[in-house]
Amino acid sequence: MRGVTRRLMLLDTASLYFRAYFGVPDSVKAPDGTPVNAVRGLLEFIDRLVKDHRPDDLVACMDADWRPQWRVDLIPSYKAHRVAVETEAGRPDEEEVPDTLSPQVPIIEDVLDALGIARVGVEGYEADDVIGTFTGRATGPVDIVTGDRDLYQLVDDKRGVRVLYPLKGVGTLQLTDEAWLREKYGVDGRGYADLALLRGDPSDGLPGVPGIGEKTAAKLLDQFGDLAGIMAAVDDPKAKLTPSQRKRLDESRPYVAVAPKVVRVAGDVPLPDVDTALPHAPRDPAALDELAARWGLGGSLQRLLSTLTT
Repeated sequence: MRGVTRRLMLLDTASLYFRAYFGVPDSVKAPDGTPVNAVRGLLEFIDRLVKDHRPDDLVACMDADWRPQWRVDLIPSYKAHRVAVETEAGRPDEEEVPDTLSPQVPIIEDVLDALGIARVGVEGYEADDVIGTFTGRATGPVDIVTGDRDLYQLVDDKRGVRVLYPLKGVGTLQLTDEAWLREKYGVDGRGYADLALLRGDPSDGLPGVPGIGEKTAAKLLDQFGDLAGIMAAVDDPKAKLTPSQRKRLDESRPYVAVAPKVVRVAGDVPLPDVDTALPHAPRDPAALDELAARWGLGGSLQRLLSTLTT
């Protein structure tokens, strides 16, 4: 990967095309009747994001493995409720996805490739991990566009890293910085992962520590600094923990020992060498024309092309 020294925008692509799928009517179809609401919706999203935020570099980060085995080995319940089909050992399980969304994902990938928008997924890792690694390597400001609060852990005011969280489409975004996190959760970016670990997250199959909700987790982190400080307090009879908190944290040691690796995004993904520069002309105009005609991408694609070329 070439050095990124300008404003970098990282898209949690699956998060965005899921939102597009549910936000754009399924009556939006290709000439052959195939639904393309997620495709066109995502193109509209990217167009608006580029217009409003003018990134110099843009990467569509992908889930090459939405449920990595190394995370499941540590916490077997991780995303287990989302598994639609269990596959052979060594191959990713299939995620439960709406029937008319799955066929649109390869179309999205083909269109992004023809446009020349960098698209990166790495075997054995989630898009969150790809985003975390790009963010760690960036030397300039980073905008992370996601509907997944897990990525709040990457927010860092000193480095200019913020999360743009869609509230309504991508026209209304919550600009998540450390001040917002402290106001909402009582923690900064680095503390958010510990908060999520303690609180748990049913949507990801993370049990958390029983009896330790969000407010209690925030108070403990404020009092003891971080997860390590909290667990050290469990062993300190003078530490100001209630008997119930001490007992529950002590009983949760096996979970607390492995959960950080599951909850925290990886920062060491072996990224491919890609050109992250925002394209100002399609990489493959002929392929893009063919895709536009076949899938009826119409104004959604034309508006994005106009934005990229101006």
